[in-house]
Amino acid sequence: MTGNGAAPTATGGLLVERAGPVLVLTIDRPRRRNAVDLATARLISAAIDELDSDPELRVGVLTGSSGFFSAGMDLAAYSATGERPVDERRGGFGIVGVPPRKPIVAAVEGPALGGGFEIALACDLVVAGESASFGLPEVKRGLVAAGGGVLRLPRLVPRNVATEAVLTGRPLTAARCLELGLVSRVVADGGALAAAKELAAEIAGNAPLAVQASKAVMAASALWPDDELFTRQEPMITQVRTSEDAKEGARAFVEKRAPRWQGR
Repeated sequence: MTGNGAAPTATGGLLVERAGPVLVLTIDRPRRRNAVDLATARLISAAIDELDSDPELRVGVLTGSSGFFSAGMDLAAYSATGERPVDERRGGFGIVGVPPRKPIVAAVEGPALGGGFEIALACDLVVAGESASFGLPEVKRGLVAAGGGVLRLPRLVPRNVATEAVLTGRPLTAARCLELGLVSRVVADGGALAAAKELAAEIAGNAPLAVQASKAVMAASALWPDDELFTRQEPMITQVRTSEDAKEGARAFVEKRAPRWQGR
């Protein structure tokens, strides 16, 4: 999609920019409050494919343009034709069904509503401007937050908090989300993207195989029986333990230098 260090490439409703090992995706449909239609969902899915398949890329950042993260599903398209932004492979919004193998950070300014909140929930970390808000107003529109809202939110916050948010449709502030652990950092308005890029660069500086395996184990182990946790994680981490990067990490520590990761 883009060359390393290239200016952002605009394709439909998505801007794609490579910043070294970080791929920055910006939903860019400001007239629709960055609501996602099917075409944009497919673009997001394709960009995530690029993130996962390119060994030079290690972390993604997902944000919205013009001070608005995303209003979720494009209700105008839905009401006109019944179109839903469901990608054939990665599901809703091109991300919520099958998120990337590599880490992805959401940079949220302004409202993240409905599917916008669900997109953020599908990311590994969320950095938010202090005026950002997160809500699932689907019940106010005769719909259900089926893009992960009713599935992921009760797993991430106390159930009564999730139930109130889902059944009332009231949004949560960035400060409240920080208290609940949904948001990892709250920064001054306008600073979410820069802070997310900084966080992504820090993650990208670590061994890529170890980072991806750590993410995979954390995701999969939520469904494992307690007495099988260590047994089930073993095959997922053995390839990391025996990798060239593991040997390089040990050498770099002994030699008191920065490691040179190869991703193998």
